[in-house]
Amino acid sequence: MQTITNDRPDTGISAIVARAETALVFLSGISLAVIMVVVVTDVTMRYVLRSPLGWSYDLIGTYLMVCVFFFALSDTLHQHGHISIDIFAHALPRRFTHASLAVGYALSSALLAMIAWQAWYRTSAAFSANNLISATVPWPTWPSYFMLCVGSLLITLRCGLRTFAHAASFVTGREIANMPQPPNTGASGTEHAE
Repeated sequence: MQTITNDRPDTGISAIVARAETALVFLSGISLAVIMVVVVTDVTMRYVLRSPLGWSYDLIGTYLMVCVFFFALSDTLHQHGHISIDIFAHALPRRFTHASLAVGYALSSALLAMIAWQAWYRTSAAFSANNLISATVPWPTWPSYFMLCVGSLLITLRCGLRTFAHAASFVTGREIANMPQPPNTGASGTEHAE
């Protein structure tokens, strides 16, 4: 079994997408921090002052959780951080692996492009109609759809780049696509190693 991995730096379009991913994952982290501050403040006000924030869960559910999730999707894919079942992947022929990944990423790109397009359509409709949620504070709905659109568009671009890299690796037989590191299955001196 031959293990081939590469961690070449991003260049060209991939580098531009990587910079956008870094910016969005930063915003995702800020949103997560804001969620923690709002929840702690709400709990403190609820139990100490008996005056909870009436808008906290709407803010968190409508905006902040959407930002946390969708703004981190593409960077997680770029870092090979999504869950994958790779128990046999490193034993398969490399060309077969690249061909199957190219097909999978192409299908994913098509699906995610439809999601991004639909999110843009809903963003435009919600903005034009000035749609508001029915809550204590009538927050507009379009920013949530916009965050969904941006996150979906970026992961669509990342999947498209992966499609071309794996297709090129299949056609040329060279390792063009970055592959995740193989799983570390050896016993270590820490957990459960006796």
